[in-house]
Amino acid sequence: MTVVGYARVSKREQNPKAQEAELQAAGAERVFVDHGDSSRVKDRPQWLACMDYLRAGDVLLVRRLDRLGGTERILIETLHELEDKGVDIKSLTEPVIDTTTPMGRALFGIVAVFAQLRVDTIRENTRLGLEYARAQGRVGGRPTVMSAERIEVARQMRAQTPPATWDTIAKTLHVSSASVRRALAQSENINAGLPRPRSADHLSVRST
Repeated sequence: MTVVGYARVSKREQNPKAQEAELQAAGAERVFVDHGDSSRVKDRPQWLACMDYLRAGDVLLVRRLDRLGGTERILIETLHELEDKGVDIKSLTEPVIDTTTPMGRALFGIVAVFAQLRVDTIRENTRLGLEYARAQGRVGGRPTVMSAERIEVARQMRAQTPPATWDTIAKTLHVSSASVRRALAQSENINAGLPRPRSADHLSVRST
């Protein structure tokens, strides 16, 4: 088990050294630092390096949970990805965020449920708004980067044993993991009841 730290500041003129020192003092053996990267951008260079470095059983240490993402959507997706990798998370300034203890896991689960509920509510309101706009002859939204070919590759990679992680699929397809999740969810809704696709034996992907 390795304790890994992650720090981030949004502006170049900000100094991340204080965060880095706190994480090291709390036991982080290695600290990844994004300097001048927006919290609303998920594919930050050092965060991607951190995710690649983390292994099942490791603990990710942050000063505050918002260091991982500036929106609830990004934060929830990130937490799901950490859970998929078998990585625990601990916040230095938020005692409730500590999945290394039974009580921490329980309290964190409650926080995550309410955050997910808020995101789902926003998503549902957006969907209703788009449906209303279409009914009025207006079409909203933007084109997806997930083509039919990319969706099929993503589906096959998830069907592997063990399944490829969302980050691995996203890197392979050169898209965000959010785009992959969304496209597969939409595809599953459309194709509900169809048999699961065969495993992609011809793809060689490292999954952690």
